[in-house]
Amino acid sequence: MLATEIDAEQLCEIAKSVISIELEAIQALMPRIDTHFASACEIILACKGRVVVLGMGKSGHIGRKIAATLASTGTTAFFVHPGEANHGDMGMITPRDVVLVISNSGETPELLNILPLIKRLGVPLLVMSGKPTSTLAKEASINLNIAVRKEACPLGLAPTSSTTATLVMGDALAIALLEAKGFTSEDFARVHPGGLLGRRLLLHVQDIMHAGNEMPIVQEDCQLDEALMEITKKSLGMTIVVNAQGHLAGIFTDGDLRRTLDQDHDIHATKISKVMTRNCKTISPKLLAAEALQIMQQNKITALVAVDDNQQPIGVLHMHDLLRAGVL
Repeated sequence: MLATEIDAEQLCEIAKSVISIELEAIQALMPRIDTHFASACEIILACKGRVVVLGMGKSGHIGRKIAATLASTGTTAFFVHPGEANHGDMGMITPRDVVLVISNSGETPELLNILPLIKRLGVPLLVMSGKPTSTLAKEASINLNIAVRKEACPLGLAPTSSTTATLVMGDALAIALLEAKGFTSEDFARVHPGGLLGRRLLLHVQDIMHAGNEMPIVQEDCQLDEALMEITKKSLGMTIVVNAQGHLAGIFTDGDLRRTLDQDHDIHATKISKVMTRNCKTISPKLLAAEALQIMQQNKITALVAVDDNQQPIGVLHMHDLLRAGVL
């Protein structure tokens, strides 16, 4: 096969044409979001089991994405390859499930082979097909029309516009279900614990704070130079100050030190209680790390003391901890 000589401008024009054709395919879906679409949503919302997605070839790739999107937005779903379903994986489908079949032609042999088995199970059959008169579309409980005027491929062979339309219809289905279920960002984080959102919404102060021997702490009757040694040793740029009962009395930070030096205090003769910051901001160790970040930003501070119900310090959270944890 000989390569055709095409200049940069022609390449860009081809790409723009592809995008234009696929945009047209997406726009054509708008009037098809109707009572049939709503009924498909209602069937899935009433499902006591899972949504089982099937598709061959490129439809199968899109089906995997749709199943993954459904699963990550509150609708339990998974993908089954029709070839494997023909050789035992039909056992993965139960009478409590809903089956979502994707086939642009509506005549995919591997899907038609298992159609009688799906029917025998008595499960709702949702179909995404580009041909409403096809076998699969006719046998469906609901057929969602994904027909396109033409593929973006100039040969009219490679699935392009049709797969884009299918993917968008799947996204529309998933997000409509998300809204109907009242799925929240917290719910999303619970199924994405490894992602940034999961870290932001599931991580608590107690998970990342400095506690025990890592927590800088001094008594309020100690000298300033002792406090400076504790700050240097723990490397957080501050220290907690407690009274004789172990309750929080205040904190002493790098900023306090600068103000103290400006006032010519003798670091060897000045008690920390004289120069510390009283009434400092505190947080619960059970607070979400994202909320702690908001408090820091609102008050323009870089550290917070975590206290228990008796106002006894149990940890320190620094801005750097939030950064390392991916919350910032």
